[in-house]
Amino acid sequence: MIRTAAPADVPVIHAMIRELAEYEKALHEARATEEQLHEALFGERPAAYAHIAETDDGEPVGFALWFLNFSTWRGVHGIYLEDLYVRPERRGGGHGKALLRELARICVERGYERLEWWVLNWNAPAIAFYESLGAQPQDEWTVFRLTDGPLAELGGQR
Repeated sequence: MIRTAAPADVPVIHAMIRELAEYEKALHEARATEEQLHEALFGERPAAYAHIAETDDGEPVGFALWFLNFSTWRGVHGIYLEDLYVRPERRGGGHGKALLRELARICVERGYERLEWWVLNWNAPAIAFYESLGAQPQDEWTVFRLTDGPLAELGGQR
């Protein structure tokens, strides 16, 4: 049901990223190209990793895209799950749980102590799913982001 993504999967990963962005009402923000994804996942210095969820007949129905983070308090790496997506018509079939199980397995195998991700506050079905697995919301933290003009302005200061 779950396998490591291969270069040939980039077009389907890209398509599912756009489906996810549309679901999250932010398709206009999904600017990544297939070329960028290929470089990030399979280039000379990969910055991210991906797993594909498939049906029994090999049809890709979901993906998880993740990268390593690091906890200064724990002193070890963890996994940050950037995107988890299962196509709506395939939800409820265990693919999402299988993707998370694979990432948890990697954490345990490698001695990583955290598997983390964000979820939109309005996405009640996803929140309920994550909580059913034992995940705990970290609502005492506020996410900050610099992008576009403010990032360029701050980065241009000396």
